[in-house]
Amino acid sequence: MEITKVRGIVAGEKPYNETSKLVYVITKEYGYISLIAKGAKSLKSKLRSITTKLSYCDFQINYKEGKLSTLIDGDIVNPYNNIKSDLVRISYASYLVELTTQVMKENYNENIFDLLISILDKMGSGLEPKCLTNILELKYLSYLGISPELNECSICGNKKVITLSSEKGGFVCANHHTNEKIVDPKTLKMIRLLYYIDIDKITKIDVSDKVQREIDEFITEYYDRYSGMYLNTKKFLNKIKNVYI
Repeated sequence: MEITKVRGIVAGEKPYNETSKLVYVITKEYGYISLIAKGAKSLKSKLRSITTKLSYCDFQINYKEGKLSTLIDGDIVNPYNNIKSDLVRISYASYLVELTTQVMKENYNENIFDLLISILDKMGSGLEPKCLTNILELKYLSYLGISPELNECSICGNKKVITLSSEKGGFVCANHHTNEKIVDPKTLKMIRLLYYIDIDKITKIDVSDKVQREIDEFITEYYDRYSGMYLNTKKFLNKIKNVYI
């Protein structure tokens, strides 16, 4: 049996039998894979702690391409305890993990994994999860092949833009504005910044509630219109926002 080492984050788990689990992992090397973790439900199992959702680990597996692979062992890189202990943060993180899973199924790329881990690291360090979530949502659009136009008017290329439109694919100038809501000029600057920002260089987040709301509304409408994704964790996250945020 050949043992392969992969780095990944647990996207989900479910019982396989009385003692084992099926574990779904987003990996840097192979994208989204399924593992059987034999005996992982046992309290004494060494696999128990590395097969919980959102655990970021180095796994040793018997990899079978396109089939169910077997988890042999592993070591935790980051348990993300600061995320798991907070309802709001774990709600955002769970949504991002499900989103990443869908993006990887559409277009596997190692950079997708790196982007997710960078965002989760920042979230775990205490930075505001709403804006971090919007950053990752924006960056994933290019991997889905549906990037918005955030440099100039999506219709004519005019650099002087006044608002955003999901229907028109991004920035819109005064000449092509019809019935779209006019957003805050700071929203136009901020969404472009978030789209291009190097996540690893983020040390603080300072976005007003109004700008944050307008960015989030655009991204939500854009995904609904172009991605074809319907995520259960997004529905739950929206409920959490209404109660806690």
